[in-house]
Amino acid sequence: MAKGDPEKPKGKMSAYVFFVQTCREEQFSKKCSERWKTMSGKEKSKSDEMAKADKVRCDQEMKGYGPAKGGKKKKDSNAPKRPPSGFFLFSSEFCPKMKSTNPGISIGDMVKKLGEMWKNLNDSEKQPYITKAAKLKEKYEKDVADCKSKGKFDGAKGPATVARKKVEEEEEQGDEEEQRRMNKQTVYLSKKKKKRK
Repeated sequence: MAKGDPEKPKGKMSAYVFFVQTCREEQFSKKCSERWKTMSGKEKSKSDEMAKADKVRCDQEMKGYGPAKGGKKKKDSNAPKRPPSGFFLFSSEFCPKMKSTNPGISIGDMVKKLGEMWKNLNDSEKQPYITKAAKLKEKYEKDVADCKSKGKFDGAKGPATVARKKVEEEEEQGDEEEQRRMNKQTVYLSKKKKKRK
C-alpha cells in the first residue's frame, strides 16, 4: 500500500521479486542476484508467469482506482468556475499596466508590488472590486445550485467517490486472493525446504 493513500492498490511485482520470495532462506541479496543472472530463460519462466499474472491483477485494480480523499480529484468539466476575489480583479486590471511600465519585471516581483498596492488602498478604493467579486460569487453559487439540481454537478459525489467505493469492494475480493496466493507460496517454500534436508 502507498504511504499516504491506504486505498491505493499494491503495485505490480516483477519476476525477480517473485523469484526472491522463493529463495528468502538463502543469503538474501548476493546469492539471489547471482543465481538470477545465471538462470536460463526456462528456469525464469515460472517467475515470469507469476509476474505477468500480477501485472494483470495490478492493471485491473488500477482501472477502478480513484484517489483517496486527500488526493487530487478530477475536475468536473461541467462545473462552474470559481469566481475571482476582489484582489484578483484588482490584479487583472493593474497587471497589464505594470507590465507595460516595467517590461522586465518578474512575476514574483509583480505579485509583491500588486499586493503592496492592494494593501495601501483604502476601503473606498477597494469597494468596487469587492462588490464585483461579491456579485460574481452570487452568480457562481446560483450556477452551482442549478447544476446540482440538474444532476450535472455533485461536488462531493463525483467520479472519485464512485471509484473509491468500487475499489473498496474489489479490495475485499483482492484480500482473499492475496491470502490464497500467500498460502500457496508458503506451501511451496515449505516443500522446497523439506527437499533440501
